[in-house]
Amino acid sequence: MLKRLDRIRFRGQRRDEFLDPTESPNTSDTECSDDIVMKLRGSLREPEELKEPELEQQIEAQAGPGSFSASLQDEPKTDLNEVKGLLEIALLEKHFLQEELRKLRDESHIESLKQELEKERCKRIELEQKVNDAIKSGVEDSLSQTPKSPSPQPSLSSTTEKQKETLSNSFLKWLYNRFGVYIEDFRFQPEETTVETEEPLSARRLTENMRRLKRGFRPVTHFMRNLSALSSWYSVYTSAIAFIVYMYAAWHGWAIPMFLFLAILRLSLNYLISRGWRIQWSIVPEVSEPLEPPKEDLTVSEKFQLVLDVAQKAQNLFGKMANILEKIKNLFMWVQPELTQKLYVGLWVAFISSCLLPYQLLGFIIGVYAGIKFFIIDFIFKSCPKLRQRFDTPYIIWTNLPTDLQLKERSNTTLSRRLSECEQVTTAGGRGSVSNAAPLGASRDEDGGRYYSTKRGAFHEVFSLPENERPLPVCENGWRCCLINRDRRTPTDYIRNGVLYVTENHLCFESSSSRSGSTKRNKVIKLTEITEIQKYKVLSVLPGSGMGISIATPSTQKPMVFGAMMHRDEAFDAIFSQRTKMVEKARAKNPEI
Repeated sequence: MLKRLDRIRFRGQRRDEFLDPTESPNTSDTECSDDIVMKLRGSLREPEELKEPELEQQIEAQAGPGSFSASLQDEPKTDLNEVKGLLEIALLEKHFLQEELRKLRDESHIESLKQELEKERCKRIELEQKVNDAIKSGVEDSLSQTPKSPSPQPSLSSTTEKQKETLSNSFLKWLYNRFGVYIEDFRFQPEETTVETEEPLSARRLTENMRRLKRGFRPVTHFMRNLSALSSWYSVYTSAIAFIVYMYAAWHGWAIPMFLFLAILRLSLNYLISRGWRIQWSIVPEVSEPLEPPKEDLTVSEKFQLVLDVAQKAQNLFGKMANILEKIKNLFMWVQPELTQKLYVGLWVAFISSCLLPYQLLGFIIGVYAGIKFFIIDFIFKSCPKLRQRFDTPYIIWTNLPTDLQLKERSNTTLSRRLSECEQVTTAGGRGSVSNAAPLGASRDEDGGRYYSTKRGAFHEVFSLPENERPLPVCENGWRCCLINRDRRTPTDYIRNGVLYVTENHLCFESSSSRSGSTKRNKVIKLTEITEIQKYKVLSVLPGSGMGISIATPSTQKPMVFGAMMHRDEAFDAIFSQRTKMVEKARAKNPEI
């Protein structure tokens, strides 16, 4: 029993007999953690086997009557100490194994790096060997081609070659450091496509852009106004001085230097103006337009009217630009052969003169002619319009060039005339047959040979009027509007969309309804029957004067309203003036009215 207890008590190795992990020798790369554990276990078993007989002898020598009882009392203490010792041993073994594992990992990483380094060294040695072999072979070839020379000469040549190589390398390096940045700029790269974001529609933004465009064009318009004033001799002294200076410069061949000097002078004056100087030089006095302060809060009707005004200005501007571009295109496309022929002959004359005459003489002729044309000929043509219409070739060409819209109208009129001629040949009759032979949608103007039409047919047929009744020039195409007849209750009769015309004696409204028999829905009002006409606002809640015209007649209980008119003021003035004329004419015939 005592032997078993002693074995339990001294099962493990003493703490002082364990090896210190820091003092343990470094293991090699081939050792592993299993071998270390086996060695530790073997070292623990050897002292146990050696000490067992010694312990037995001591116990037998000390055996007595009370020894067994004392051993039984010390048994729980010895068990706790044994467990504590075993735990300490296990912790030490764990720590030792962790240290060994870490060392193994570090050594394995170092070894891999060493292997990679050795590989790189081997590659470098191989490259050096190849370079040396190539240099030796090149030297041997040069020696075999050149005659033999004394021993010190090859060393000098090799040193000079090395010096040349070093100089060339340094020169190339200097060039790259100096100009490498600029060379990199010429590297081709794919073009980046950027998509511009479109701004939403805004009344304030629209008016601001129109004002910016007007301010941007102001210097150009001012310059053109001054040129026109010079050529028209608005200021006699200024134009005379300018004419003398220009002709003197053109006579001596200084026209181009003079224009360059004027450009430099203009930039210098602009610099002084930007610095705060007040310099104003102009032939025509500038008219300062009052600037309206932008309103922050606009009502719905004001915004709508503002958009309409800007849209009208943009429409007129785009129309002028389109007319210019279409005229230039038609000039070069031989749309009017007699006009393009003049340009063709002029280009041939200029080409032949440029080939035969010296450039100095050619420049002198062009400069003198330009001065005489600008200061004298244009002044005579502006003062005498009839001479300009007969002899001013550029003006004749430009004014007679047609636009695409004019060409379209001409083609329509020629087509209608051909149809009328065909009808006139097939049908028997005189003037009545000619008037009936007009195409559908046309009403002939006997004086000007023009046809007036509507969507439904001939103008006088649609409204059941005499043939001499035709729209006034101010409303040849009519005004788009909607008729609000407040005497009617049904929605279809209450509001009608259509076009409003003014003739010499009548006010005609053509309904745009597509149903059959829509001519019955048209409205014809005699101007003399109108009792009251005034501008009208359909919705009284909205500010502004509105976009409608109210017309009262004896046949209607409530005045009729022509609303939603884009050009309300223009239509109101035309109707009011024509009604006034007809009423005065009627009163002259019959004073009792």
